[in-house]
Amino acid sequence: MFKGQPKGLFALALANTGERFGYYTMLAIFMLFLQAKFGFSAAVAGQIYAIFLAGVYFMPLFGGWLADKIGFGKCVTTGIAVMFLGYLALAIPTDADTMGKIAMFCALALIAIGTGLFKGNLQVMVGNLYDDPRYSSKRDAAFSLFYMAINIGAMFAPGMAKYVTNFFLGKDGLYYDANIPSLAHQFLDGTITAENSAKLADLASSMTGSADLGAFSQLYIDKLSTAYSYGFGVACISLIISVLIYFCCRPWFKHADVNAKQAEAAHIKEQELTPAQTKSRIVALLLVFAVVIFFWMAFHQNGATMTIFARDYTQPFAEGFTRIGFNIWSLFLIAVSIYTLFSIFQSETKKGKTISAIATAALWAGAYAIYSTMDARISIQPSDFQQFNPFFVVALTPVSLAIFGSLAKKGKEPSAPRKIGLGMLVAAVGFLILTIGSFGLASPKELGGTVSDVLVSPNWLISTYLVLTFAELLLSPMGISFVSKVAPPKYKGMMMGCWFAATAIGNYLVSIPALLWDKVPLWGVWTLLISLCLVSAIFIFSIMKKLESATN
Repeated sequence: MFKGQPKGLFALALANTGERFGYYTMLAIFMLFLQAKFGFSAAVAGQIYAIFLAGVYFMPLFGGWLADKIGFGKCVTTGIAVMFLGYLALAIPTDADTMGKIAMFCALALIAIGTGLFKGNLQVMVGNLYDDPRYSSKRDAAFSLFYMAINIGAMFAPGMAKYVTNFFLGKDGLYYDANIPSLAHQFLDGTITAENSAKLADLASSMTGSADLGAFSQLYIDKLSTAYSYGFGVACISLIISVLIYFCCRPWFKHADVNAKQAEAAHIKEQELTPAQTKSRIVALLLVFAVVIFFWMAFHQNGATMTIFARDYTQPFAEGFTRIGFNIWSLFLIAVSIYTLFSIFQSETKKGKTISAIATAALWAGAYAIYSTMDARISIQPSDFQQFNPFFVVALTPVSLAIFGSLAKKGKEPSAPRKIGLGMLVAAVGFLILTIGSFGLASPKELGGTVSDVLVSPNWLISTYLVLTFAELLLSPMGISFVSKVAPPKYKGMMMGCWFAATAIGNYLVSIPALLWDKVPLWGVWTLLISLCLVSAIFIFSIMKKLESATN
């Protein structure tokens, strides 16, 4: 799995892990922050969330274009600095007035620009490592490992967001309750019903004993918003760690920090393509980009409608074996145990196999020890669900590599475009699970901004995340690998930027289900996403020969 990979892969992957940890800590609570601080509806918050995601993934197009001219490394280091300023600005608490909104939007713009300079160009350097014939056969596996490293950061992010939020709320004698932000805004706006006013009064009494609902509402909104802001500050710390890794390990990948112009000046020979080959490759890439738009539209509902579903329709507690999934350390031990388990079979010596077996047993024992000390019922928050996708990515990556490695040895491994098509089919199955779980639930419009009286098991969302992760592993790392392999040398930065631009369009379209949220039944939202995934799969399989011929 790790054997035979260049050291530069691990340096670049770890640098990206730190950056992604901060980004996903912010993203885990961003939608909740928008609604809690400013009182935005799901539609408005969804629009802001989608526009921000679109900006984050669209800016690599310009970052790639710039890197093709001035170099990948220069763009990466500049991007880290710009992102740091954006996260720092977002971490400073402001009032929920016009100036507060302007400050937030400026911070989001800096984060998007910085990410555009950093993310795509870092991945181009990873791809450049595998232009060396010694490593070319390991390209797909490398991007799977790189993607796994990203998700190690993402796995711990929701737990950090929750910890920071609860810590600062607790300092003021408060605790998180999903009902309060909406009820508090309704009270302050004068739109609250008598029933909801009584519910707010009970919650206020249980926390502060105060009968002044106006004072309690304002206090809770201010303190929760401030706690969220401090959570955003985590990204500043993680970026410092990323930049230290990047510069300390730079000798390991410095040779990969070369664009076409720099290679020509240094007389480094690159692959030469005819105009027809260049056109064929670009067309193939653009067709793939068109398909992945709809995958990201569906997948990134995790921070939008799926987070709202977690808040308004899912039990705020876990019981039984499900509890183990809501402790990040037990998840971490289980994830690591997958790697030690595989090491038992992959080790070349008896001693190595024995050590791996002992490590696996110890990790499982540790996970069980954590589980056995947990309360019979534990409280959970909406952001907690976002740790399942990165956990599944980390845990399933060796399984994915083993399956496709075995198929490759038999000459039956699917091509990257074929894996992408299969990923779209699997994504449709994921939302089918959520559709079934939504039958019989009241529509968001019927709830009127409150939490449903009928709450479903957390296992519905966990199962959906599991299946969507299978889809992601088929699509995302394979797509990035496909771009790095097929992109003409002169346009590597721009083509990687186009991959992210397609992701950006998909992320903007994330807002469509949010706009429909208060207008259609829950199952209608999920059915729309199923339909788009199926249509995309049919399209990519219909042009498969064209895509596969472009890679030869």
